[in-house]
Amino acid sequence: MEIPLLDLQSQYQSMKREIDAAIKEVVDSQYFVLSKEVSSLEEEVASYTGVKYGAGVNSGTDALVIALRAAEIGAGDEVITSPFTFFATSESVSLLGAKPVFVDIDPETYNIDPEKIEEYLKTTKSKVKAIIPVHIYGQCADMDRIMELAKKYDLKVIEDCAQSIGATYKGKKAGSFGDAGCFSFFPSKNLGGFGDGGMVVSNDKEIIEHTKSLRVHGSTKQYIHDEIAYNSRLDSLQAAILRVKLRKLDGWLAGRRNIAEKYNKAFSSVDIKVPSVGEGNVHTYHQYTIAVERRDELLKYLNDSGIAARVYYPVPLHIQPCYKELGYAKGSLPVAEEMSEKVISLPVYPELTEEKINYITKTVKDFFK
Repeated sequence: MEIPLLDLQSQYQSMKREIDAAIKEVVDSQYFVLSKEVSSLEEEVASYTGVKYGAGVNSGTDALVIALRAAEIGAGDEVITSPFTFFATSESVSLLGAKPVFVDIDPETYNIDPEKIEEYLKTTKSKVKAIIPVHIYGQCADMDRIMELAKKYDLKVIEDCAQSIGATYKGKKAGSFGDAGCFSFFPSKNLGGFGDGGMVVSNDKEIIEHTKSLRVHGSTKQYIHDEIAYNSRLDSLQAAILRVKLRKLDGWLAGRRNIAEKYNKAFSSVDIKVPSVGEGNVHTYHQYTIAVERRDELLKYLNDSGIAARVYYPVPLHIQPCYKELGYAKGSLPVAEEMSEKVISLPVYPELTEEKINYITKTVKDFFK
């Protein structure tokens, strides 16, 4: 049996008429960039997230770069973040001439550890101006503690919500806690387009207005440029597709949670660390990630059995070659390094059939026999 990590074809077929009609409407209108489809999506995602404003950009990476810049983070500043995430998180800091500061993660949730954040702030005379908490795998970080630290040390908070749209922490959605939240609409995301896309959301009108200027070459009036910026506009076709999908998102997330519960039950008798859900969190399972010994052997066994499991992420950011000059030695962030050698993500999309779920759980359990 062949089981992909994500089945976008099945997802598309389930709403083909709606998607095709939305695409046709954009094509017929001939408005392809920053149209009413984009402004409508901005309003809908902001409302869904529980904030006032949204600004569509052309990727989740640009959302981070532009949100940081709109929050006045720049050259010489330090930004604390997690080493256990996709490279774009720290790359966005570096692209602005700022310095990423990596602190270790919580061994249960794999999110950034707030106590490690404060350890750094207490013991280092630094230039920290912001924190980027990454809501990894679809679960929010400890935002009460992070926002408490931000207030205490006068720091901006830019949430990396690339994997966590719809996730909640104590009743509030990911992206609604900090100065801004950044979403990715890459096709593999829980809310994914037919190409790249992203969005910055915020309750701060100035940040959103600045974001909207930065995405169009630093311009608020045609041919007048207040600063050198970016071409980072969200396409109307992507916005139209995402608007259709957004209406189905909560149902998809419920489907993911249902599959996660089945996995948890099936793996209860095996030496597997299943995902730990933090207090107050509702997980969205962008990835269903387990931790095991002999991870690489299990990965090969699953792949050889037709199951497209994958590792997110095998090399923590603090020991990436490009950050050698930051001076992090191997062993300096031990939890992130340990988990990078143990984690493996299984297929978890709502289109999985019972037959496929049973095949996955049986194959995993057979490995441990």
